[in-house]
Amino acid sequence: MKSPMPLAALVLAFHVVPGVAQTKVIELTQMPCQFLESEGGKDRGFKSAKAADCEAVNERTSKQRLAGAKTLELKPGKYIFRVANKNVPYELGFWLRGDSLLDRARLPSVSGGGLATGKTQDYEIELKPGNYVYSCPLNPTPDYRLVVK
Repeated sequence: MKSPMPLAALVLAFHVVPGVAQTKVIELTQMPCQFLESEGGKDRGFKSAKAADCEAVNERTSKQRLAGAKTLELKPGKYIFRVANKNVPYELGFWLRGDSLLDRARLPSVSGGGLATGKTQDYEIELKPGNYVYSCPLNPTPDYRLVVK
């Protein structure tokens, strides 16, 4: 298992929301079958008209892609995950949860759908120390890793 990369090594927008004490924003861009920032900012050029297209892509490529994916490392606290749908021609969502069944029971999670093409949506959560994964079940992406310590 690769060790987590520090947040500074990721290509993510990270800033404090004016007027909202201690809430940090993590911006993520969904493209067909992937989160752009999680894969080093590399647009893999996948095409998808429906979820099944991404399922086929992931079957062929997810192991290799995850091996090179950036682990997001954060400190405990309040966060807004600002997720954008860039050029995925169907509705998306976002799901952040503990990375094991035990962690899913003990750690906070956030999820939601309704993310139409060209739209951005916020998902608020207070993260506690632990290991998480995030993905989109509607635009099937790999489970990207997030570590809070």
